[in-house]
Amino acid sequence: MTDETAASGPAADRASGREMKNAGADAAEPAFGIPESTAADRAPGSGMENAGADAAEPALSIPERPGDRADAQTDAPFIAPVAMEDDLDELFPGDRGTLDSEVRRVLVHVLQRRFLSADNRAEWALLLEHQQLIESRMHDMYLRLVVDLGRGVAYKQQVRSDEFEVPILLKDAPYNRTETLVLVHLRTVFQRESAAGEPAPRIDIEDIEQTVLSYLTDADGSTARQQKAIRAALDRLDREGVIDEETLGRYRISPLVEVVLSAERLAELRAWLREQAAQQASRAETARAATAQKETTL
Repeated sequence: MTDETAASGPAADRASGREMKNAGADAAEPAFGIPESTAADRAPGSGMENAGADAAEPALSIPERPGDRADAQTDAPFIAPVAMEDDLDELFPGDRGTLDSEVRRVLVHVLQRRFLSADNRAEWALLLEHQQLIESRMHDMYLRLVVDLGRGVAYKQQVRSDEFEVPILLKDAPYNRTETLVLVHLRTVFQRESAAGEPAPRIDIEDIEQTVLSYLTDADGSTARQQKAIRAALDRLDREGVIDEETLGRYRISPLVEVVLSAERLAELRAWLREQAAQQASRAETARAATAQKETTL
């Protein structure tokens, strides 16, 4: 048997079948532009066919299949854990707040204090810079933020409505009689000194005591008790920022006194004080007359 005859036997047929099968697989598989390793791997005549396929098809990269990096994903977590001390956005465990620490402090101070003054420049600057954010948080609690740029003060107000029920968060803490008398005198002095061109009116405690004591009666206790009440009133107004004790017994009157007592309210209180003084004088006159008549009878 010749070599040509041997080539046409069963082994040759199986080789030929493998070639046909591979050729069919190459035809069915889309070309991804993968370069073949050597020219010997190519079948005879396939060079021109592959060249034509490469020219017609753009070169594509093979996408990774999900299982290609299974081992790498198993070793590395999806989100790397962050230590609590390195998580700067969370100020305390479970923190869900969105405001910065300093802005939160300003918001808390507005809620804590009766007033926030522009004299505290750092807080005032933060308040103006983040005013909309702070107002939004306060509106969630049915509170209104009032910023008086002219007087350099900011304060809160309780939102009230006749159309729907509003839960009341702020409770009014009215001034007692002695505190009201002190406020009226402070407001009067501030108005007078400001009209005269004094930018920061000041007053001594002796002046305050002398004026307020003239409106108090024996029903308000002894003189010592009345003086103690006046000093307690000054302490409260100092805490609220209405006055500022610069030196012992000497106070600077803040523009806040105009917010606490408007011109209309001041006029009402002055009228009330005049009425009280007239009634007091009438009672004193009646008592003197009764005493004189009693002495005459005796």
